[in-house]
Parts: sequence; C-alpha cells; structure tokens
Amino acid sequence: MSAPVQENWSSRAAFIFAAVGSAVGLGNIWRFPYITGENGGSAFILIYIAFVIFIGWPVLVAELAIGRRGKMSPIRSMEKVSVESGGSKNWKWVGALGSFGGGLGLLSFYSVIAGWVLAYIIKAATGMFTGVTGGAAEVIRDEHFADTGMMVFWHLAFISLTIYIVGRGINAGLEKAVTYLMPVLFLILLVLLGYGIAEGDMNAAVTFLFTPDFSKINMSVALTALGQAFFSLSLTVGTMLAYGSYLQKDMSIPKSAGIIAAADTGIALIAGLAIFPLVFQYGLTPAEGPSLIFTTLPIAFGQMTGGVIFGSLFFVLLAVAAITSSISLLEPAVAYFVEKQGFGRWKACFFAGGAAFLIGLLSVFSFNIWTDVMPLSFLGIEVINGNPATFYTIIDFTVSNIIMPVGGLMIAIFTGWFVTRAAMRDELDLPEGGLFSLWHILVRYVCPVALIIVIVWGLMP
Repeated sequence: MSAPVQENWSSRAAFIFAAVGSAVGLGNIWRFPYITGENGGSAFILIYIAFVIFIGWPVLVAELAIGRRGKMSPIRSMEKVSVESGGSKNWKWVGALGSFGGGLGLLSFYSVIAGWVLAYIIKAATGMFTGVTGGAAEVIRDEHFADTGMMVFWHLAFISLTIYIVGRGINAGLEKAVTYLMPVLFLILLVLLGYGIAEGDMNAAVTFLFTPDFSKINMSVALTALGQAFFSLSLTVGTMLAYGSYLQKDMSIPKSAGIIAAADTGIALIAGLAIFPLVFQYGLTPAEGPSLIFTTLPIAFGQMTGGVIFGSLFFVLLAVAAITSSISLLEPAVAYFVEKQGFGRWKACFFAGGAAFLIGLLSVFSFNIWTDVMPLSFLGIEVINGNPATFYTIIDFTVSNIIMPVGGLMIAIFTGWFVTRAAMRDELDLPEGGLFSLWHILVRYVCPVALIIVIVWGLMP
C-alpha cells in the first residue's frame, strides 16, 4: 500500500496560528493568571519566562525538528530519526507515549471540561446568570454536573466538532480552522479586556498580577512555574512532533518556536487582565480551576451591565481556545493510523476520537454516578493531590504528572544524546557554536535535570 501524500502548512503564519492555538488552551485562560497572582506576581512571571526560555523553548525546538526531519507521524518520525543516527527503533515508543497516552489521554478529559464550556455559552446567552449569587451559581454548576445525560451530550458534541475539523485534513481542516478561529480568539480577548478596563477594578487586577513579591518565591513556587512553562507550550503529547512534520524546510524552527512561546505567554497575561478586573470589582475571590470558570465568573457576569453579552463572549472565547487545542491533541494519533494502519483520514478520526470519547466517559461519570468510586482504593489510595481519587483525578494525574514530564525527559535525552549534532544543525539551519551550542547544552543537560526534578516532585505525596 502506498503511503499517503504528506500535506504541508501553506505558510509560516498558518503554522504559527496552529501552534499557538494548540498552546493556548483552557489552562492559559484561567490557571496561569491565577497562579501568577498567588505566587508572587511579576516575581513569578520573571521565573516563568526564564523557564520558558531555558526549558520550554529547547524542547519545543527539539520536537519540531524531529517532526520535520522524520516527515511522518510522531511514532514513525522518532523511529526514523533514531535509525538515521544509528540508534534503536525503540525510540518510537516515546512517540507512542505522547500520541496515545498524552494526546488521547489528555483529550479524553479535556473534552469533558470543554463540553461544560459549550453548555455555559447557552446558559450565559439565555440570561441564566442574571442576578445570581454564590449559592445560586453553585446550584447551577452542581445541577449541570449531576445531569449525566447532558454531560455525555456536550462531551460528545465537542469530540464530534474536533473529529470534523481534523477529518478534513491539514489544509482544509486544521489550517482553515485556526486561520479563522485564532483571530476570533484575539478579537474577543481584546473586547473583554476593554470591558474589564471600563467596568472592572483594573488597579486591583494589575496589583494582583504584577506586584512583585519575592517573599513568596520558594522551591514549590519555582517548580510550579517550571511545570506551567513546560506544559503550557503543548509539549510531549505528540502535537508539536506532528505539526513539525508538516513544516516546509524554509521555515525557521528556532524563530517560530520563539514566536509561539512569546504569544502563548502574552495571551495568558492579557486573559488575566480581562478576567480579574471583573472578579475584584464585585468583591469575588479568584479561585483556581473550574471554580473560577463555572462559579465565580458567572456571579460577576450576572451583576454587571451587559453581562449576558460579555458572559456569552467569555465562554465563546474559552470554546475557541479549547477547540484549537483539541484538534492538535487528536492529530498525532490520526496521523499514525493513516500512515501505519492504512486507514482513510475520516476512519482514523472516528477511531481515535471514538476512543477518546469512551475513555472520557470515565471522567463524566466521576462527577455524578461514580463520585464515590475510587478505583485505587484496593491499594489504599483514595486521595490524589488533595482530591478524591476518582477516575477523572487518576487520568488527570497520570497524564499531567507522569506521561507528559517523562515524555519531555525522553525527548530531551533523545535529541541531546542520541541524535547526531550534524542532523540537528542541518534541521535547525544553524552553524556550529552560537545559538545552536546554547540549544544543545540546554536540551542535553539543563532540560533533563529540570524535568527529573518535576517528575520526582509531582510524584511526592
């Protein structure tokens, strides 16, 4: 059977939009601003940026370079590049870990959360949040979680949308989607920023985000910054390996990676400046995670002028961020099934997307009919990171604390120690010395040490 024709990004801009869209997800919109304010403001941002430059950027460059050199799915690109350098075919399992364990594993519960977002667009648009108090917002949230049928429906709706876009291919699907969606994301973000300036307490938000407090900086905070810098760039889940395989040779990987990292950080900060003025204006407490999205902000939107419109826009913003990330999570597995198994693209999408949907049902049920089911209780594990050890918590912890950092560690070791310098210089189009030597030192020594620390810290009770 002949191999399918390899598609390429039509332009550098299309690739940048796709990569930034992958990196900018739900976590950037709510988690990064929150942990910045709680962990030292601009002091935390300085540490975060340092980690983006010295840890995130080198690994991002490595993944894109391996992908473009292999010109295949993440699994087969790892194998091809290794064999080319005289290494073992078994490096393909690192690609498999990212594509299936990381990509599909993350997509399985990411889709559940994104489904909540779709449902909340309708709730906001129909005025359900008008005049709500804290207790009422919690009731709305809990009723949504308790409705198993609706949770499954919205999870299926989001996965179906993801399958549809990826099924159309690189140029007609992923590229066209991000070409329209990313400008929409930027526009909505700027509109919400303007609304936050006009209606919210911008001074409190700026103080929360940017007042340096170096007294809060400790080992735990530094590792939080490192983890956020690494994971926010959509690394180790097969995405950048796959996206790199569609890169044309004349596109500079080091420069593109720098733009992606800068845009990812900038959007997260703008999101914070859009969200927190509203939170502080109405005397609300910025809470991490789903509580901020599904409880705190609906209260703010319910009290402010134009809350129905701007509340709806906010959840549309989240939905756009979610879909640009989800399509990148599905693509690596789809690429493998098309290439290795000979599936048609639509069949591969339904197969991989269907698997993510079925696994995601475990997370759906963890919020309603299986809230008391602790599958690791026979090992004495009923709490993980302070949360009940439900299927959702276990999957989240496994992907975030084990698969992703281990995958990043292996990518760094692979490109730093097993791929020849000549191959990497050729792919990055850099001469010996200078920027190339800096990148090689970082990926060979600094990244592995930092990621080992993250892994050990993440597994500590």
